[in-house]
Amino acid sequence: MNSIKHKKLLLSSITTCIALSFTSHVQAQDSVFVGHLADMSGPTAFVGKNYANGVRDSLAYINAHGGINGTKLESETIDYAYKVPQAIAAYKKWKSRNNMVAMQGWGTADTEALISFVARDKTPVFSASYSGHLTDPTGKNPHTKKPAPYNFFYGASYSDACRGLVQWAAEDWKNKGGQGKPKFTHIGANHPFPNAPKEACAEYAQELGFNVLPPVVISMKPGDFKAQCLSIKSSESNYGYIGNLGGSVQSLVKSCNTVGVDIQFMSNIWGGDKDVFQAAGEGIKDYIFPTMTPFWNDDVPGMKLVHEISKMSDSSGEEERVHHYIRGVCSTYFMKEAMEWAKENGGITGENIKKGMYVHKNWVPKGLEGVCLAANWTVEDHRGINQINIYKGNYNEGDIKIDKVSEVTLKRRDDWLGY
Repeated sequence: MNSIKHKKLLLSSITTCIALSFTSHVQAQDSVFVGHLADMSGPTAFVGKNYANGVRDSLAYINAHGGINGTKLESETIDYAYKVPQAIAAYKKWKSRNNMVAMQGWGTADTEALISFVARDKTPVFSASYSGHLTDPTGKNPHTKKPAPYNFFYGASYSDACRGLVQWAAEDWKNKGGQGKPKFTHIGANHPFPNAPKEACAEYAQELGFNVLPPVVISMKPGDFKAQCLSIKSSESNYGYIGNLGGSVQSLVKSCNTVGVDIQFMSNIWGGDKDVFQAAGEGIKDYIFPTMTPFWNDDVPGMKLVHEISKMSDSSGEEERVHHYIRGVCSTYFMKEAMEWAKENGGITGENIKKGMYVHKNWVPKGLEGVCLAANWTVEDHRGINQINIYKGNYNEGDIKIDKVSEVTLKRRDDWLGY
């Protein structure tokens, strides 16, 4: 072979290799994988199913409408039944086999257990755990368990939501003409989820003038809680923060109603919704709970998109979704827009998705105006939301009435970061 032919062949081979390399890159970007951990059968399945459906319907709707500007979202939902080892196993499988770029997560125990894994692997996790421990990306606060640079969630942290509730309670006490220090009690299981805000909220309650009583421990599972309710009654506690959810809350409300406990219940965001009120029945009186979205039938612009997303699993469009479902939609759509930014700025990788979370200020995903609260994440502060909407629920002979009672916007105090 003469030198001219050899050079032409070599040039042709190089061109072909470049073309194949480019084609492979384009094909690789035609789809990316998103893992989805859900509790569909474990102790938090009462609300887990609703939230998981919001995430799954959103992923399906995004794909049905062009994906991430042409890139399809491959996904798998694993019911890990609220068991940490299963969550870790699912995460490792997705990273090794599917080259996962982001994950929609669920519980506090598993999300906190995965902090070091996702930071090492540069995999953004959008959890349904709102643990304050996940909000410090750099670990600059001494209270922070571990720096969590790749953890995000939509909503106020459990700690901030509880702080908002005790701030409301302090005003409520004054408005009722309460004398002396009001008494505050944390009620929940000895588990990472109910415990997440316990110390932080107790400290703020003391700061606001409450007498903080010893916590009352109740199981995450439904049961007879009359003994605990009698303890609450004898303590004469005025305000009780409920850290549990679902059947446990129903049991608590019914047990305390039976023994005649006079206390103002205030719950975490998972412990108050129409399903709980319907199941608990007449025990639901002036039950205070926070939300981060409006409700299904509220007349806000973005609810039209939420209703369309819901049709991905309910073609009739008749099923009324609880607010946990809507938060699942918000979580997925913040991830979606961060992915869109990533695609335009180097490709959809975990590292670029993380960068995309810092681009917008007062950020509301397009089409969800009035549904998702405006969020602000920064490199040093992952407290995206600091607004807490507070509602009161009542059950009257089968009729459930929910009224907004307050809106609290908390300061982003340095000593509350990661705590």
